[in-house]
Amino acid sequence: MVDVLSGRRLVTREGEVVEAEAALQNKVVALYFAAGRCAPSRDFTPLLCDFYTALVSEARRPAPFEVVFVSADGSPEEMLDFMRELHGAWLALPFHDPYRHELKKRYDITAIPKLVVIKPNGAVITSKGRKQIRERGLACFQNWVEAADVFQNFLG
Repeated sequence: MVDVLSGRRLVTREGEVVEAEAALQNKVVALYFAAGRCAPSRDFTPLLCDFYTALVSEARRPAPFEVVFVSADGSPEEMLDFMRELHGAWLALPFHDPYRHELKKRYDITAIPKLVVIKPNGAVITSKGRKQIRERGLACFQNWVEAADVFQNFLG
């Protein structure tokens, strides 16, 4: 379980509420800081969606991976529109959860989009997830799994 999200409730793009502990247990977690009004976010999100889908939805054996969207949108409506339009079937911290701001500070988010891949204890595996996905595609995931020390038996 990712300690930094312990006790939090997350939402799906359909509006379902899920407990972070259950959804994130034994998974590599990527915190995705982005906003629908941001052109670079709109450019990268479909690529992240394809990456996520290939690892989780279409794989014979789904990878131990989850994305948690941390919105920088201006309103809950903007956040939901962005999620429904471009996002994969990943999770999000609710717009009204003030913890969004703490996460931005903790991971030193000064520009978006930013994909920060973290270990279960919240330590950063990479703050360059976006760049790694663009340059290496699915190959970067195996490095993340090894660094996260979650599923030692995962074979990409």
